[in-house]
Amino acid sequence: MCFYCKGKMKQGLTTHVVDCDNCIIIIKNVPCEECSQCGEIEYTDDVMQKLDEIVARAKELAQDVSVMDYSKVA
Repeated sequence: MCFYCKGKMKQGLTTHVVDCDNCIIIIKNVPCEECSQCGEIEYTDDVMQKLDEIVARAKELAQDVSVMDYSKVA
């Protein structure tokens, strides 16, 4: 159940975007639960931890824009 609108959550994939100091990091195909009513996205704790690790690695590359596929780097 959605925290915001109480709609039904469904499994899906999304794109996660992080705006860092010196770059934009785009991570595609991130597993999530999405509200079918309002579109709110939620991640499990495991996915959040992996996202933090991916973002930390991408920051080390110091590119202007970094695009990664979650299923290939998680």
